[in-house]
Amino acid sequence: MVLLKTNGDFPLRNIGEIALYGSGSRQTIKGGTGSGDVNSRFYVTVEQGLENAGFTITTKDWMDRYDRVQKQAHQEFVAGIKSKAQATGVPAIMLGMGAVMPEPEYELPFEGAGDTAIYVLSRISGEGSDRNAVDGDLKLTQTEIRDILNLAKTYSHFMLVLNVGGVVDLTPVLEVSNILILSQLGVVTGDALADVLLGQSYPSGKLTATWSAWDDYSPIGDFGQEDDTRYREGIYVGYRYFDSIAKTPLFPFGYGLGYTQFCIVESVVSLDGSHVNVTVTVKNMGSTSGKEVVQLYVSVPSGKLDQPFQTLAAFAKTEELAAAQSQQVTLSFAMEELSSFDTERAVDVLEAGDYLLRVGNSSRDTRICGIIRMDQELIIRQLSHAGGTPDFDDWKPEAQQWTYAGEADERANAPVLDLSANAFAAVLKPVVPEIDSAVRDLVEGLSDSELAWLCVGHYRSGNESGSVIGNAAFAVAGAAGETTTRLKEKGVPSLIMADGPAGLRLSRQYGVDESGVYAVGDSIPSALLDFMDDTVMQALGLQNSGGAERSGRIFDQYCTALPIGTALAQSWNLDFCRACGDIVGDEMERFGVHLWLAPAFNIHRSPLCGRNYEYFSEDPLISGRVAAAITLGVQRHPGCGVTIKHYVANNQETNRFRSNSVVSERALRDIYMRGFKICIEESQPHTLMTSYNLLNGVHTSERKDIIDGVLREEWGFDGIVISDWVVGGVQHGVKKYPYATAAKSIKAGNDVMMPGGEMDYTDVLTALAGTNNAVTLTRKEVQDCASRIIRLALRLTEAQTEPSIINGMGV
Repeated sequence: MVLLKTNGDFPLRNIGEIALYGSGSRQTIKGGTGSGDVNSRFYVTVEQGLENAGFTITTKDWMDRYDRVQKQAHQEFVAGIKSKAQATGVPAIMLGMGAVMPEPEYELPFEGAGDTAIYVLSRISGEGSDRNAVDGDLKLTQTEIRDILNLAKTYSHFMLVLNVGGVVDLTPVLEVSNILILSQLGVVTGDALADVLLGQSYPSGKLTATWSAWDDYSPIGDFGQEDDTRYREGIYVGYRYFDSIAKTPLFPFGYGLGYTQFCIVESVVSLDGSHVNVTVTVKNMGSTSGKEVVQLYVSVPSGKLDQPFQTLAAFAKTEELAAAQSQQVTLSFAMEELSSFDTERAVDVLEAGDYLLRVGNSSRDTRICGIIRMDQELIIRQLSHAGGTPDFDDWKPEAQQWTYAGEADERANAPVLDLSANAFAAVLKPVVPEIDSAVRDLVEGLSDSELAWLCVGHYRSGNESGSVIGNAAFAVAGAAGETTTRLKEKGVPSLIMADGPAGLRLSRQYGVDESGVYAVGDSIPSALLDFMDDTVMQALGLQNSGGAERSGRIFDQYCTALPIGTALAQSWNLDFCRACGDIVGDEMERFGVHLWLAPAFNIHRSPLCGRNYEYFSEDPLISGRVAAAITLGVQRHPGCGVTIKHYVANNQETNRFRSNSVVSERALRDIYMRGFKICIEESQPHTLMTSYNLLNGVHTSERKDIIDGVLREEWGFDGIVISDWVVGGVQHGVKKYPYATAAKSIKAGNDVMMPGGEMDYTDVLTALAGTNNAVTLTRKEVQDCASRIIRLALRLTEAQTEPSIINGMGV
């Protein structure tokens, strides 16, 4: 959790009466919609959590009345979606996927007894739709503003709690003295808040995205364009933009308070080759325990290449420190990690000049602790051009960069360490292991049809359309998909994939009979059910199996709903992130899942992206490091792997299948690809998923330059590459760009087209036969993909123990 404001009224000293208001008080949101949903056995709402802790809630009548208001508003919202669907001919499920109902306006009296009140403001978003800068979504409604301000005046102890997955413009309620970002924490959401309110635990999180007034966000680049979205802002994303034009946000990147205060002192800077080490002492200056996050930023000198005011280079979270306790913390990074991409020469380069080291506890609370001086330019690595070219030049700031009182004196007095080119070790090209000869021999013996089956997901003819909601697997009920099962007699096992990213999304229950496994009850995301009638269910092949037509034993398959991605990153605690990955890996072993379709860590380019809650940050360093920690947690389990996604520049949901992200090579390399590079180098994930969008006019799954060229040759990626769930049959409307195709994707090195369908299979076969008008495939190109698939399938299935049924109601 992130504490934005405090006046010392919290934590509460006693358990007693409490008045609870707001949309999230009873209808607490545990996570987002779409692939981020998890079918957990239960989750604790704020109301339940406070009652579990012993509080007496005095506003039950208010919550009952609000429930009726919300129910009516939701019915009208669903009716509006269905009406639009009928008028446009687009299925309501497609329009409703991720659609956000704005918070309604209402008049309800305040009658709660006691001197303490909590207002829980909630927002939800999800896959398929972006947010809107309107009242009830990114902005507050007039009802919310009125009620929050009145409650702050009415109750002697008041806290505004934000049960949100992303930014909300808090400008109208900044006078409130206590504001806490609860976020959406999965099954424990309500209990966790109660613990923090009572001081049994404490907030120690920091923001991983800049929170500001809506009008202060960058207006430079496009967002949400139907066809072409131009990333004109270049590298100036998030705090890099705010700092570089000296604009003050409401709450800066890296910001977060606690129930105590810390002091960061006695910094010592040293060099070990090209590695920079900054050691500081952190002391708890308050009267209660807590943890601090130490952050190290670097101001890179501008030469030929323009640079933002500062860039996050390292971070570390302390242990729990009692009052007056201190801890020495060392932050380290390699200077090579600060290199920038020079598009003209296609190189990563460190330019000559002074690199200012800034240490502190947020991006706007640092001091200069040292200077690394390079007297000449150094090319770190020669690369190749990849990703295409935009039709514009990136924006560069002209305004004065942010500064603060005393900065000039800090720079004048900071120790200077000279760094020569001789201190840098040669950058070696990674070596990707060769495919085992036994795998090669097996692949050589496969027919064209068998190769085509292997390179598209497993499907049954006529059932492809249902795959759009990520429910295409057969071996594990409710799983998202699997590789082909048609080659098992030839020794090629299938890989089972389950959605994420806040835990496994499987059917709540499943049955087993002589025909195999089947889902019991609705196995689709609950948020979509309102938009589906029997006709739509039948058309999409999603009939509720319910168990009525089939016999056999019924088993539970509930999974743990974890905190959303943004909440994980806001902990700045890599051990915690690794532990969450460990939970997922354990459940993968239990239920027989090989690949988790997570973590997702696209950059928070705009606060309007509907899937920001899944993603970690506006900064690539923390994004990549959190993803690596989760990966290590999952992949410590035999036979379990992650699927990092969505590669790359997938930063909006509007027209997501056929939207073209127009991005410069430098922004692509320095911002949008960098997190993927970090994750791969630190954890070697087993799978990577390409994104729906096009990149400079070509679908990412069809770009050989960013798949074989960057992923494999530059970064040494050793896993398989799969597409996102591309289902051509349900993509409606005339668009500027086509959807991605299987044959073109395989030619680019995208090994598997998911979720698979007859159209994909035929596309590959005709390309192999030379009768596909769009593309021709050689057997070697398909065999290369097939070899990587089989290598991973054997590696994971041989390591994972077959799940066994323990009792009649669980696994």
